Amino acid sequence: QVQLVDSGGGSVQAGDSLRLSCTASGRTFSPVIMGWFRQPPGKEREFVAGIRWGGGSAEYADSVKGRFSMSRDIRKNAIYLQMNTLRPEDTATYYCAAGVVKGSWNYWGRGTQVTVSS
Repeated sequence: QVQLVDSGGGSVQAGDSLRLSCTASGRTFSPVIMGWFRQPPGKEREFVAGIRWGGGSAEYADSVKGRFSMSRDIRKNAIYLQMNTLRPEDTATYYCAAGVVKGSWNYWGRGTQVTVSS
């Protein structure tokens, strides 16, 4: 069974930075894609960033382009989300996700809370 453990959230001021981490465990973990989603208070979950496990550049939601940077460490089965110049509208619960079947997000972390105050 695959488990994703996401961490690194916190309460910060606008303009600050945070780095989220997500580590996957499971003997047969072999994703096609991994990514980050977020769910702001009272809103739907939305895509933030994603990267193909086999290589290539990360893709980002327009709202975070130029401020967030996603990376992966294949040896550690881990992904990271460096979030810079945080804004109050970035406040949300952030989830890491993995897709093992093309076009699907099959596994989810429990989420880590990010709160940005002005």
